[in-house]
Amino acid sequence: MEEHNEKIRVTDRRIRFDEENMEEKAGAESEARKIERKKAAEDYKKASAEEENAFPRMDFSTFVLSLSSSALAHLGEVPDPSNGRTEENLPMARHTIDLLVMLEEKTRGNLTREEERLLKDFLFEVRMKYVQKAG
Repeated sequence: MEEHNEKIRVTDRRIRFDEENMEEKAGAESEARKIERKKAAEDYKKASAEEENAFPRMDFSTFVLSLSSSALAHLGEVPDPSNGRTEENLPMARHTIDLLVMLEEKTRGNLTREEERLLKDFLFEVRMKYVQKAG
């Protein structure tokens, strides 16, 4: 058997990154992203302040009231705001009640007394109405 004495040359063509430069670049990107987010938030505030808004100011209580109203509409207790008709949709009512329950669990310990009381009261009310309708 004949031997071949050929030299094999291996060239590493992978891109090499300097770790210091990578950290610096990541820091610059995150700083640029922070500035971009801050500007977007400021632009949103400015735009929403300029337009007339028929909706109430959004806070936790308004959010709970909105979900509770949706649950009551699905239970057929109040007219649906989109069409003015009173219709029962028990699966959607249960879904909305489950959202309120999740909200209660996830915000436990982070609400004011008033917010906590509001959420508990509405949950009690919509649960009782659901039991009456479903039972």
